[in-house]
Amino acid sequence: MALDYETPVDRMANRQGPARQIDTRSLAQGTCLVLIEAAGFAMNILLVVLGLPLFGFLLVTGWDLGLLFAQLGNLADHYRHAEPVARHLFSQDLKIAFLFAAGGYALFRLPAFLRRLERRLAEGDRRHD
Repeated sequence: MALDYETPVDRMANRQGPARQIDTRSLAQGTCLVLIEAAGFAMNILLVVLGLPLFGFLLVTGWDLGLLFAQLGNLADHYRHAEPVARHLFSQDLKIAFLFAAGGYALFRLPAFLRRLERRLAEGDRRHD
């Protein structure tokens, strides 16, 4: 009894036809497009998440910068006179809030970003030739 079987490697070796050529120009252009779009997406998220607290504080102070800076000075005085443990906990809370806000906003915007990226990659071959 002979054991004769064909492995996937054997099937690939027996396949007839030309070897696929990789278009390095299209690959480089697509990679650059993805990197540029991803950097824009990340910067958009960071700017919105960092700008929303400023907008909220300005809204609370009635768009008066004098009141805003007075409140910031008050917050800075309280922070400076707080115990080291309280300072550490406050800074940890701010970091966690920032990460949650940035992550939540990124998840909210991610489907639109992926659709835009897919559309730009699909039209890239026609536009740049």
